[in-house]
Amino acid sequence: MFTATNITDYEQLNKTLESLIEDESDRIANLSNAASLLNFYLKDINWVGFYLFEEESDQLVLGPFQGLPACVRIDNGKGVCGTAFRGNDVFVVDNVNEFPGHIACDANSKSEIVVPIYKDNEPVGVLDIDSPFYERFSEEDRTGLIRFVDILKKYI
Repeated sequence: MFTATNITDYEQLNKTLESLIEDESDRIANLSNAASLLNFYLKDINWVGFYLFEEESDQLVLGPFQGLPACVRIDNGKGVCGTAFRGNDVFVVDNVNEFPGHIACDANSKSEIVVPIYKDNEPVGVLDIDSPFYERFSEEDRTGLIRFVDILKKYI
């Protein structure tokens, strides 16, 4: 079981995000800086990034990220990302090996959190974060990352 030794200060993280992206209108630049910021602030993670919804293919396509190369396309409704996105529901998965249909892009990932991104009820994509530790993500992470995405949506 993962025991958090470094509690993330989501209030500070979210203020930093807003100050970093508030004057920029480019979506990819803002998502890139958001991924970098999360990679810097969050402890015990091995991948963080965004998958962006492509309506024509009904797939999530790899966007800005930090970590090892990743799966490029995920079918809507498949794996943790696609399932969370289709249901517009935050998923915290303590053990990805127990998630039916999990797509293993990195065999070192043990737990995952996915936050869907919808702006004005239109699908944008997901924030996806993986950890090499089981049970890495807490309710504090869930709440803090939902707020992070809420801020980000204003600038993408």
